[in-house]
Amino acid sequence: MSENYYLGAYWGPRKETALECARRASSFFRSLALCDPTFVQWYRGGRGVPRGSPGHVVPVEEQALEVLLAKSRNRTDEGKEIIEDLGFSQFMWNAKKNSTEFRLSCGKYSPWGGPNVCLLYPSRQSPERERLLGMEVLAQVIESMVVSWEPDFAVASSSEMVDVIQKRKGEVRVGWLTYLSRRLGTLPPLPASVRIEPVGDLGWLLILSSEPMSASNPEHVSFTARIRELLDRAGLIEIPAPA
Repeated sequence: MSENYYLGAYWGPRKETALECARRASSFFRSLALCDPTFVQWYRGGRGVPRGSPGHVVPVEEQALEVLLAKSRNRTDEGKEIIEDLGFSQFMWNAKKNSTEFRLSCGKYSPWGGPNVCLLYPSRQSPERERLLGMEVLAQVIESMVVSWEPDFAVASSSEMVDVIQKRKGEVRVGWLTYLSRRLGTLPPLPASVRIEPVGDLGWLLILSSEPMSASNPEHVSFTARIRELLDRAGLIEIPAPA
């Protein structure tokens, strides 16, 4: 598993307050903690980090997260005025060394500057890496992202596989595990080997294999490309441009 695997949920412009985003973030962190013991505690940077610690402890309570997100707002260079439509952002990690990293951008409603995202980068060197990249853990994390953030799509894949499969900038990314919101359209018939699991009434989780899908394996690349093509024909790959 030498490739750079990650999990990501993506959604378009959605105007939300710091409190609304904090409620989603609190739900996500609590759900994420049930996916693996290494996801129980998160840390962030900033002044005054205790010596020897991974960072400042990130709380999971709504009010504390609201304050944290509100402090992250983008401001203009001159006058330091808040840029409302760029929402909130945070970067966190779960350990001092060999950490899993977490990035969040939410509450953004500008049609420019990219989507809102929830990204998780499992540690590349820790002893827990093989467990974290197990299909069951990844499926649980994707479901946690979906239920909390209600994205348009989500994916668990290696960056190398995405680079090979993706054909257009800004399209739905298809990988080892792919979530598609019902907002995108209707799921077409897929090969019997693709495991399809509903995520409540929000959408579907497609699992292409019980084993990691690698960009170094031609069969994996070919099969993932085939699934992307079927989804593209059904109109599920193209994301409508913001109005």
